[in-house]
Formats: sequence, structure tokens, C-alpha cells
Amino acid sequence: MFSLKVTQIGNSYGVVLPKELMSLLHIEKGDTIYATESPEGVRLTPFDPAFEEQMKAAREIMKIRRNVLHELAK
Repeated sequence: MFSLKVTQIGNSYGVVLPKELMSLLHIEKGDTIYATESPEGVRLTPFDPAFEEQMKAAREIMKIRRNVLHELAK
């Protein structure tokens, strides 16, 4: 568990992420992280939830249209 302190940055607020937390999230300076609501509270992740939904749809299409994609790859 990590304790993060909210600080003021100009007219906004922010938190400083400890190196250990950044390592657990597999992120580095300059990376984007996403905060999503979950039943347990707020979840921080380096993965874009919208992109994951698009990939899920793409996988379904690739599964259904496998033969067509195989022919196009020739």
C-alpha cells in the first residue's frame, strides 16, 4: 500500500508517485496513466481502457473473418 499526498501545482492539484509504485505500474517519466472507476474505488493503470475495448472488438472480427484475413495476407 502506498500513501500519496495531494499537493497544489499552480491552479491544479497533483500527487508524487514513489519510484516503487512507478516500477509496479511499469511506467517512466512522461508516460500516460489512466484513472478509472471500479467497485473498489479508483484504479490507476498504464493501459488505455478505450484501446482495450477496440482490441477486443478487433480480436472478435479476426476470429470470425480468419479465412478472409489469411487470403489478404498473401
